Amino acid sequence: MENLNEILDEVEKLLEKHDYYSIKILFRDMEPADIAAVLEEFPDRIGVLFRVLPKDLAAETFVEMNSDYQKLLLSSFTDNEMKEVINELYIDDAVDIIEEMPANVVRRILDNSDPEARKTINEILKYPEDSAGSIMTTEYVRLDEDISVSDALKRIRRTGVDKETIYTCYVTKPDRTLLGYVTAKKLLLSDEEMIISDIMETNIIFVGTNEDKEVVAKEMSKYDLLAIPVVDKENRLVGIVTVDDAIDVIEDEATEDIEKMAAIIPSDKPYLSTSVFEIWKKRIPWLLLLMVSATFTGQIITSFESKLAACTVLTAFIPMLMDTGGNAGSQASVTIIRGLALEEIHMRDIFRIIFKEMRVSLCCGVVLAVINFGKIMLVDRWLFHNESITPTIAFVICLTLVATIFVAKLVGCSLPVIAKRLGFDPAVMASPFITTIVDAISLLIYFSIATAVIPSL
Repeated sequence: MENLNEILDEVEKLLEKHDYYSIKILFRDMEPADIAAVLEEFPDRIGVLFRVLPKDLAAETFVEMNSDYQKLLLSSFTDNEMKEVINELYIDDAVDIIEEMPANVVRRILDNSDPEARKTINEILKYPEDSAGSIMTTEYVRLDEDISVSDALKRIRRTGVDKETIYTCYVTKPDRTLLGYVTAKKLLLSDEEMIISDIMETNIIFVGTNEDKEVVAKEMSKYDLLAIPVVDKENRLVGIVTVDDAIDVIEDEATEDIEKMAAIIPSDKPYLSTSVFEIWKKRIPWLLLLMVSATFTGQIITSFESKLAACTVLTAFIPMLMDTGGNAGSQASVTIIRGLALEEIHMRDIFRIIFKEMRVSLCCGVVLAVINFGKIMLVDRWLFHNESITPTIAFVICLTLVATIFVAKLVGCSLPVIAKRLGFDPAVMASPFITTIVDAISLLIYFSIATAVIPSL
């Protein structure tokens, strides 16, 4: 697509001239997602622009739009216009839109849907929100096992126009019991007289209707599938999940994990569509929890106040030790969280993980300690003439640095795995949470080492 700003300028000029035919020609060669992006820049004229689109392109564009703009359009549609758009949608797209709409809009959508589509939509809406059933489509190509390749191709030509995908066709018994599948490539390259049962693949990867949708997306990614069949408890085919829905699930889950790792309650709305009050509600609980937990850090400092008074130079290095420990813990936790998300790491690997992070932490700690010792002696003592910094003080700081990094990486690598084992989302055990724990531990280590090494404390 050419530069969006150039298209927006052109559309604006054409709108001023009321040249809707030229706008229609402009949109004709654009992708639905790009048209949706253009329409959303003209909220006051979005209804006018949408109505210049051909019926099939209008439906595809409608699916790509933000839910707020979909709601705006639906409120402006006549019943006839709504019926035209809704009946052009694939079932899974219609369900996604309905889930985002208020009750009064949902009633209008269902009232203007075909009876068969309305029945299917209601059945899909009954499945749990995060299940395979909630994201599947019932629009797939079904073949009988005893028909010929020639008859199969005829059926695809006759029924395929309304299906979401025709590349993979599913072979079932009359009661929809799943037997296998055959690809369009296999059909085109096989002799027309061959029977479907002779060429179909029977090694089928499938999921149940109540399978978690994130697991479904991972299965599709693992086996490079364009679609995966969804079966009920009797192994009857009830729908398929296509790759575009799997990508949406992966994107949503990644967004949710990022928000949890930043100590934010996940939201399903875009940032610019979220009100200040809603953002506040998502952020304040974790901020309150982290603030209260951080008070323990202050209590630790207060308990060692007399020792700090005897050697005030120790105070100057507290931020560096806490920050380094927090960063080290965050590095480990983020790495492990990613491994858990991709199922590269499991609970049984925890001891291997700990042993590896112990070695990594010692390598990192020693290097940082050596460099830090040189920096303290050369810059703080010699360059800035700070006589209160002695080799003993520098030794305490560097030894604390090694110990803090060691403990921080152990905490950072183990907590996500333990959280996963207990049924919590490992993403919760990310930077803010790890940093708060490590801050308190690093202070305890610091003052304990300082008390043991410096006789005057």
